[in-house]
This record gives sequence, structure tokens and C-alpha cells, in this order.
Amino acid sequence: MKWKFFYCLLLSIAVAGMVHAQTFVLVHGAWHGGWCWKEVSKALQAKGATVYTPTLSGVGEHKNVLDTSINLETHITDIVNFINMQDLHDVILVGHSYAGAVIAGVADRIPGRLKKLIFLDAMLIEDGKSALTSQPENLSDNVRAAAKASNGLSVPVWSPEVFGVTDPKQVKWVSERLTPQPFRSFDQALHLEHVYGNHLPLTYIACTKPQMAQLKVFGDKAKGSKDWSYYELPTGHDAMITMPGELTALLYKISK
Repeated sequence: MKWKFFYCLLLSIAVAGMVHAQTFVLVHGAWHGGWCWKEVSKALQAKGATVYTPTLSGVGEHKNVLDTSINLETHITDIVNFINMQDLHDVILVGHSYAGAVIAGVADRIPGRLKKLIFLDAMLIEDGKSALTSQPENLSDNVRAAAKASNGLSVPVWSPEVFGVTDPKQVKWVSERLTPQPFRSFDQALHLEHVYGNHLPLTYIACTKPQMAQLKVFGDKAKGSKDWSYYELPTGHDAMITMPGELTALLYKISK
């Protein structure tokens, strides 16, 4: 009977090791910070995953270092350095919204440390284009005009309702944490040395109720491509706030 006990013990340790092998780095979108992943992070950790939610330069708890030198390249470097310094491998790298551009740049630089790329209702920025040049002209013009109030330093926050957050308690919680976005992160072009995604598995999750019109083109592109796995969540843009349980289950499913 002892051998059965030790066999079961070893099996449980092996299974636990497999669960803990899932490592997520969740990268927030514009105006947000690592704080937005709070519920998803807790739920993924409850499943045994290791989860990191770094905040990009100039926003969230790093709003005190906001200046005109912060751009898209800064944010890409933020995540590259984070993954390297934490010595992470087989990372499931998730980028929400604007962070689609960030994780595409990260994959271009350190593909050997990554396992999969998951774009959560994210922008798919092509080489040589920026977040602004990848959006409808009227929206880009509005963003540029809004940034003039700070002399090109930052873009004022959008309301939580724009991101599909409607529950009053959640609206208040999000409103208290949104911070201006460094303008140059939107304005600087993404430069890739390799094919988009750098040969890593690509997954797109579209948030469809309501769906942000300016993001639909990216979701449709992924949905129509054999190079992508495509999923939908029936919620607004900030799915990590409005539907954390369902998003967690989907991320965990995709990670396997």
C-alpha cells in the first residue's frame, strides 16, 4: 500500500508542477495600469498559475514619471526588461487594447521567452504604423487635439463608460484609477524586424457587447485569418473589469 501512497503523492506533485508552469504577463491598455487585472490575476492564481501585471511607464502608479520622452518604444522596453529581470520563460503574454502594439514589439525582440500571444480586444499595429495612423482619421484628429491642452505631453482620460464599464461601483473604482496616457505612445510608429508575432501562436479575443467601432477592424482581421485563433466575449472593452470570471476561464483555456 505504501507504493500506492507514494505514487499518488508523486502524481499530485507532477500535476501541481504542470499547473504552476503556466506563467502569465498581463499588459494593460491606455490610461489603465496593472491595477485593472486585479480580479483576473486572483482568479488565475487560484488555478495555480503565476501571474504578473506590470504597469507601463507614465501611467497608473508610475504617473509621477510622465514626461514627453515616454513613447511606444519605452513601453515595449518596460515589458522586455520586466520579463528578462524576472527571468521568465514560456510566458503567455496578454495585451489589452493599446498594448497590442506593445506585445507585438516584445515578441519581435524576445520570442524565446514567450509561449503565446493573446490580444484582448487589442490594436493590431502593422510595422511602420502607429496607434494613431491605424485608427479612423477623425478619432486620431480628436486625440491630437486633446493632447494640445498639455502641450503634447498626454491624452486626457476617457470615461469608464467608453470602455463598456456601466456598473456604478465599477465606474467609480475605474474612474479613481485612470490616468492620462503619454501622447507619444500613440504617435510613435511600431518598428518590427521580423514577421508580425515572430512565429508565436496568435490569439485574438474580441469584446462584442458593445464592440468599440475602431477595434472591430482588428477583430475581423484576426477572425478571417488562418494564422489566428479567434474568440469572443459578450461584454464591453474592459472585460477584465466587467467579466473577469469568463475572461479568466478563457485565458486559462487558451494557455493550455
